[in-house]
Amino acid sequence: MYDFQIEAESKPALYRELLGALDALTTGERDAIANMANAAALIAQYLPDLNWSGFYRLVDGELVLGPFQGKAACIRIPLGKGVCGTAAAERRTQLVADVHAFPGHIACDAASRSELVVPIVRDGALLGVLDLDSPSPARFDAEDARGCEALMELLATRL
Repeated sequence: MYDFQIEAESKPALYRELLGALDALTTGERDAIANMANAAALIAQYLPDLNWSGFYRLVDGELVLGPFQGKAACIRIPLGKGVCGTAAAERRTQLVADVHAFPGHIACDAASRSELVVPIVRDGALLGVLDLDSPSPARFDAEDARGCEALMELLATRL
């Protein structure tokens, strides 16, 4: 059993501690689904003000729902559609302060107001995306983006 005590006083410190915890959780484990499940749970537990934390995996050219924490979600998302599909197609983090202002936003949970989506890339190949939703507008900032990008860089080596 893992019992992490993450009580960081700053956002950069929080992400450093989350990175260490994710490293501990995934070291030596080769199963991608298990590692994504633990990553989703860890993020949901320690990042405040989220209503959804999870993954979409690239399967046969589209994003398919993977492990997550939150309400039931959209199962398939075409590349280039919505925030997740855009992040995947562009292989670029999407930081969206107001999802209702994002063209083509796919509303899986009407309570979501802001979103952060980080592509997961290993050796140039897209594996999927990390998707974080919040019921608060402008919940995510550049520090969240950098922190989650570091988490996904690590996780990509274990998928």
